[in-house]
Amino acid sequence: MGFFTDTSLCIGCKACEVACKEWNRLPADAPFELTAMSFDNTGQLSGSTWRHVAFIEQRKPVRAPQAPGGRPSGDQGAGDLRWLMASDVCKHCTDAACLNVCPTGSLFRTEFGTVVVQEDVCNGCGYCVSACPYGVIDKREDDGRVFKCTLCYDRLGDGLVPACAKACPTESIQFGPVDELLERAEARLRSLHRDGVQDARLYGEDPEDGVRGNGAFFLLLDEPEVYGLPPAPMDPTRDLPSMWRHAAAAAAALVCGVAAAFLTARR
Repeated sequence: MGFFTDTSLCIGCKACEVACKEWNRLPADAPFELTAMSFDNTGQLSGSTWRHVAFIEQRKPVRAPQAPGGRPSGDQGAGDLRWLMASDVCKHCTDAACLNVCPTGSLFRTEFGTVVVQEDVCNGCGYCVSACPYGVIDKREDDGRVFKCTLCYDRLGDGLVPACAKACPTESIQFGPVDELLERAEARLRSLHRDGVQDARLYGEDPEDGVRGNGAFFLLLDEPEVYGLPPAPMDPTRDLPSMWRHAAAAAAALVCGVAAAFLTARR
């Protein structure tokens, strides 16, 4: 199970943020004051914010929607200012680096294919924080443990939709089996391309990428970097087996060299 977030439908209402905080009883972000930088007052995902709606003000030529007959709708046919809004969340990677480096088993893969933190098992080592290629998982400084989106694991167990998807008024956040969501996302992408939105693209859906695809993927209207997402995320633990093999080979060669030197010296 997973999320498909269609940013072309997001209106920035932040209902998902509020629903996530209310259902999971997450603390308010401190200090609770306006940043004066944007309508985005949350700033980023954190241990106390598991859904974050970004507001991106962008200077870029924008075509107005076309009325029947090919005429621009409204008084103007184009503009140079647009808002990009996107609700970000944990990606629930197929190759989850956070899960791979956890020494206590606090992070585990659920029967729904999602990755969840067991707070009572977490020892606060922070290995998962540095391992996550998306910078999602975070530690609460006043608590010492790490927290992130669980894809409402408790609600899924009762057959309910995650709180953020339930609260989204435009269905920008869609929940369901990942295979079905992928089909829906590809159809939506084709529709946008037909309508002239050539910058639209899917992000996180490719099983051949550096994390073998995400359980939460997105339809974006510009480059991933514009949204603060890495263009080529990579599981930093993927090369560990070969690194250990090379280390073992080097150690064996060293032992053989020392033994040979010792025997030569004795002669």
